[in-house]
Amino acid sequence: MNPFLGVFYHWLGGLASGSFYVPYKGVKKWAWEVYWLVGGFFSWIICPWVLALLLTNDVVGVLRQQSATTLWWTFFFGAMWGFGGLTFGLTMRYLGMSLGMGVALGYCAAFGTLVPPMFPSFFPKGAVVETIRQIAATTPGQVTLAGVAICLLGIGIAALAGLTKEREMPEEEKKKAIAEFSFTKGILVATFSGIMSACFAFAITWGAPIKESSIQAGTSAIWSGLPRYIVIMLGGFTTNFVWCVLLYLKNKTGYQFISTTVRQLPRRREDETSIETAIEHVPGDNRVPMLRNYLFSALAGITWYFQFFFYAMGEVKMGKFNFASWTLHMASIIIFSTMWGWILHEWKGASKKAHGLIAAGIATLVFSTLVIGYGTLLKSGQTLGEVIKMIFS
Repeated sequence: MNPFLGVFYHWLGGLASGSFYVPYKGVKKWAWEVYWLVGGFFSWIICPWVLALLLTNDVVGVLRQQSATTLWWTFFFGAMWGFGGLTFGLTMRYLGMSLGMGVALGYCAAFGTLVPPMFPSFFPKGAVVETIRQIAATTPGQVTLAGVAICLLGIGIAALAGLTKEREMPEEEKKKAIAEFSFTKGILVATFSGIMSACFAFAITWGAPIKESSIQAGTSAIWSGLPRYIVIMLGGFTTNFVWCVLLYLKNKTGYQFISTTVRQLPRRREDETSIETAIEHVPGDNRVPMLRNYLFSALAGITWYFQFFFYAMGEVKMGKFNFASWTLHMASIIIFSTMWGWILHEWKGASKKAHGLIAAGIATLVFSTLVIGYGTLLKSGQTLGEVIKMIFS
């Protein structure tokens, strides 16, 4: 167990998750449902199989020996996680990017971190789950739980910063960005999205027997979590595939997979803020850069998958307190997505108060990762010097 290396891996995962949508900005004249499924095919189908086949032993054999119960619940929670991703867009529509992301990820972090340890009887015996009471009985556990609490506080501060920024926007700009702003609807949708997105953490817990079987097949512990992603991602792919197909039928955009020209533009209301079917169009030029679109969509999908690739490595290093991995993952996503927000000037024009709040939120999240890492360090019995020496040796 190397807790600080585990935190570092989770930060790399957060960087991947917070950055994956950037390549999509290079996609031109494709509807959202087209480039979303192209990228998703790489992240949900290709990457899980390719990396598992390359880095683990006997993938097919490991999956075959799993019980139907393990495979079903791992797939089921993967599919439920897919619903969380789909409704995340509605959260952005009703609350705006800053506030919506903070609220949704806050719920996601809380439920994904605390539910598995609080309900160990629901999850398989092979999973590493403990009750909060047992964890809190030790000093390392208390420090780790304090880190989780600090992380949730940081997410709350980041959400407050987003709310402050949205409130300070000029009314005209506010209508452009959040024409359908509704705090009540937004909170309800964000709650659903956050809880559904947290199902990925439940799927990881249910997939623990797959991980153990991979280790027994001779796979190194650091890569042993990869085979279960094949099942989890298949669940997420199923949900998103069905939704995208419905959009193809509704918007008549399925032809874009093979057409080098834009045949039609979907009609959109002036107040429409959903990214679905949004197409950048240059008047007089209906040519579609097919190769560019496929490459950028593939890059986005691969980048997205790597958040969980590093997550699998990070949770191994967290040892007994890997239940905190989900919190670390959510914190790092907010940190790096906010960083991209600054780079892309999304905070331009915000007041000093809003900037101060988001800076405080990010600082709190960074501090929480250090506290969680220190808690796992205490559990390991190693000194900080020994860990640093291990990292750089």
